[in-house]
Amino acid sequence: MPSDIEISQKNKLRPIGEIAAGAGLTDDDLELYGRYKAKITFAKLKELSSRPLKGRLILVTAITPTAAGEGKSTISIGLADALKSLGKNVILALREPSLGPCFGLKGGATGGGYAQIVPMEDINLHFTGDIHAITAANNLLAAMIDNHIKQGNKPDIDPDSICWHRCLDLNDRALRNIRIALGGPADGTPRADSFDISVASEVMAILCLAENLTELKQRLEKIVVGKTRNGRYITAGDIRAAGAMAALLKDALKPNLVQTLEKTPALVHGGPFANIAHGCNSVIATKTALRLADYVVTEAGFGADLGAEKFFDIKCRIAGLKPSCAVIVATVRALKMHGGIIKENLTKPDPEAVRLGFANLKTHIENIAGFGVPAIVAINRFESDTEEEIRILTDLCRQNGAKAILATAWENGGQGVVKLAEETLLAAESAGSFKTLYDDKLSLKEKIETIAKQIYRAGRVSYSDQAANKLEEYTAAGYQKLPVCIAKTQNSISDDPSLKGAPTGYEFKVSDVRLSAGAGFVIALAGNILTMPGLPKVPAAEQIDVDENGVISGLF
Repeated sequence: MPSDIEISQKNKLRPIGEIAAGAGLTDDDLELYGRYKAKITFAKLKELSSRPLKGRLILVTAITPTAAGEGKSTISIGLADALKSLGKNVILALREPSLGPCFGLKGGATGGGYAQIVPMEDINLHFTGDIHAITAANNLLAAMIDNHIKQGNKPDIDPDSICWHRCLDLNDRALRNIRIALGGPADGTPRADSFDISVASEVMAILCLAENLTELKQRLEKIVVGKTRNGRYITAGDIRAAGAMAALLKDALKPNLVQTLEKTPALVHGGPFANIAHGCNSVIATKTALRLADYVVTEAGFGADLGAEKFFDIKCRIAGLKPSCAVIVATVRALKMHGGIIKENLTKPDPEAVRLGFANLKTHIENIAGFGVPAIVAINRFESDTEEEIRILTDLCRQNGAKAILATAWENGGQGVVKLAEETLLAAESAGSFKTLYDDKLSLKEKIETIAKQIYRAGRVSYSDQAANKLEEYTAAGYQKLPVCIAKTQNSISDDPSLKGAPTGYEFKVSDVRLSAGAGFVIALAGNILTMPGLPKVPAAEQIDVDENGVISGLF
């Protein structure tokens, strides 16, 4: 079997204007980035904004990630291709990959095998420059904050109160904790600083939640960057940074149109991490797709405890979206890891490990049901899966109220997902009654504890003194009605990455909280979560190369 990048490079792409025509767009609606990528113009977005959301929204989520892989993006792409093969008017709405995982451990995020979005190399690397624009806007604000202090401008910022971090879209652990302005008075005021990865920046979250330029600027103005010496919050609006930031983000706000290997239209836009941000593609891309297509397939990052919960409780709440159904991706291999089997032994048949590992999938099935959304399990099949293991998994799903369907998108593209597509259509037409997990009126602590206990199955929640004090401060400042975005490990339902399967009754530890007033949520950092990842011992970057003809190799 050829590699993902070899399959991608052998595929003959269609000019993006042809793909746009299939989605109901004309050449005048596009701003071209070469022959195979385009953005949708503001004029067209404004015209579309007056149309109703006609499409049915299908969320693809997954079990808790393992080293065995789950294939959520691959199934999402295959499902859209399968719906198209059934004659449905469908658009795919996915996130943009971050350079951090591409050069780090996880690799790219454009699907795999015969279920990919293309051009794969472009999308995984610089694409249309959206994340670079986010990085620039974030760091412009950081520079303006330090200049504001250096120049003695009003309002008078307390340097020790600054909560705005610089960012970079690469994994670089050396930048997690630094000191800046060490060259003397001409360089500014020395202080502690840190970097987040760009996809964890509040600017990324704002871009993904704003529906137009006016709202983008309004949200940017609300970013809290620190305090005055008498304790008043200072915002990006106070130091007059929002206009310039919006100018840098103008083009990045427009959704990107590309295609799958099977020529299904795909809007790929925005890329917040689900373990440290809200993990969904942009509202503007999703709503554009819902106004153009009858069915929209989207995904939310990592497992359902992270991506799906935030999709429902943050994105759907803020944007007024109502998902029609959810697909939970699982693999026999990953469930065996949750059942205690090490990666090197996954090809050996082990039905009992599947039974034990099913506890993880069961938790996610129950959680999705709690939101009132019909759910189907997609069994992403691997060659080593035995018929007995698949039968056991299918039976366990049925016993727990979810139909399980085999899918072979990686090997067979859309044709390997037709049965799943047919079941998804039935589920999408069923009478679901979507609801968010908690009410806006609850306190910030009550919201955190509701998620920790109902979604993560924690027994109790504890807070560091710093986290508890900040929550009291945010409440006093009037931010208690905001939803919460929990940042935690993606490798466990809990806040401890070593706890596999379905841990219950443990202590969920909130180490810190951050206010994202522009994005419109409060972030609770749990366990030892890091907002700037590091590279592994052997980073994926070591395998990536380009030849004299400009052909890239080594991308997953």
